[in-house]
Amino acid sequence: MRRFFTLEYWEDDGWYVGRLREVPGVFSRGKTLEELQENVADAYRMMCETSELAHAGAKTIEVPVDL
Repeated sequence: MRRFFTLEYWEDDGWYVGRLREVPGVFSRGKTLEELQENVADAYRMMCETSELAHAGAKTIEVPVDL
């Protein structure tokens, strides 16, 4: 399955540094914008794999939240 996210990026000391705006905690860097895109995609995949393994036996319930 292919998903699309917003890559927010900036330059820092000759590196492109970025994060996925919709996924807190997924950051990476690269020497080129293309390398940053590849690295941040890898970081997202690793986060998903780790999350799936850590929560394999998790159960869920619905929780009401008043705004």
